[in-house]
Amino acid sequence: MPCATGAWTLKTSFVLHDELDLAPAKVRTKLGGGHAGHNGLRSIDSHIGKDYWRVRLGVGHPGDKARVTGHVLRDFSKSGQAMVGQDIGCRRRCYPSLLKGDGSGFTSRVALLTQPPKPKKSQDDTDRVL
Repeated sequence: MPCATGAWTLKTSFVLHDELDLAPAKVRTKLGGGHAGHNGLRSIDSHIGKDYWRVRLGVGHPGDKARVTGHVLRDFSKSGQAMVGQDIGCRRRCYPSLLKGDGSGFTSRVALLTQPPKPKKSQDDTDRVL
């Protein structure tokens, strides 16, 4: 699939995939690498090689190896759907970094945009003298 400049390469290709080894909503990127047992990546590697961007989207591990297939193939809960919708919006704003080849910038920006708000200090906290 050609990009806008007509210069499609594997290094301008991105594969987003579920990652059991990352907590839900965490994201990591890397260029190239192995499939780590991921059947989808194994299939992609066999067709186009390994030199493409991987955007690893954390889904967490269910705790028991026997539950992995059901865990990654089941639908999201209602609360999970809301979280995914928010995360997709945040990540979409971050993709320009990834398009420039800045995987760590993409990861950092996603982390900043998806972190929960810090709790507000109460009046009691500001009046306290240590």
